Amino acid sequence: MRVREVYGRSDYAIIGEIVEPGAKVLDLGCGEGELLVWLIENKRVNGRGVELSPDRVRKAIARGASVFQGDFENALEDYPDAAFDYVILSETLQETKSPLKVLNSMLRVGKRAIVAFPNFGHWRVRMAHLVSGRAPKTRLFPHDWYSSPNIHFLTVEDFELLASEQNWRLEKKIFLRGARTVKSWPNLRAEIAVFLLSRGVN
Repeated sequence: MRVREVYGRSDYAIIGEIVEPGAKVLDLGCGEGELLVWLIENKRVNGRGVELSPDRVRKAIARGASVFQGDFENALEDYPDAAFDYVILSETLQETKSPLKVLNSMLRVGKRAIVAFPNFGHWRVRMAHLVSGRAPKTRLFPHDWYSSPNIHFLTVEDFELLASEQNWRLEKKIFLRGARTVKSWPNLRAEIAVFLLSRGVN
C-alpha cells in the first residue's frame, strides 16, 4: 500500500495518522518544526518541541511552533509524569547516547510514545556491509563511519525484543519501504519502522 508523504517523509504521514486530534504532543529532536506545525494545523494538537540546534529552533519558531532549545535526553527529566498524550521521536533514536533511558523517559512523560527509526537490518545495508567489508553506505545511510550521526545500530527485531524485555505494549507497528508499507519480513525489507508504544501492565 502506498503512503502519502508529509514534507517528503512517509514516517511523518504515518505519525500524523496515529496522533488523535486535540492531543497534547511533545516532539523530540523536532528539527525545523515541520511535523509539529503540520500536527498543529491539521490535527489541532497542543504541541511543543525540543531541538538542540539553535538555528533549527529559530526556523521552527518562525514557522509558528513552540520549541525549546536544549538536549532532550536531559530535558525530559524536567517534565512531570503523563504530561503529554504522545511523545514523538522520529528517526533520532539511533543518534541518542542512552536510548533505553530516552525511551523510558518518553513513556513516563507521555501516555504513549511514537518512535520511528531507520532499520539497519534492511537487506541493502546487509549487502553493503557484506560486499564491501566496510561500514555500510547506502541511500538511506550515506555517511562515512567517522562522520555518521548514528551511534546505535538497531533493527526491527532488536526493538521488538527490547519492548518485550521492558514489558512495553506495541500498540501499532508500521513498516515502510520508501512510500509503501511492508507487510512481510519487515526486518529484512523495511527501511523505516514506526512503533506506537505504551507501558505494559505488570
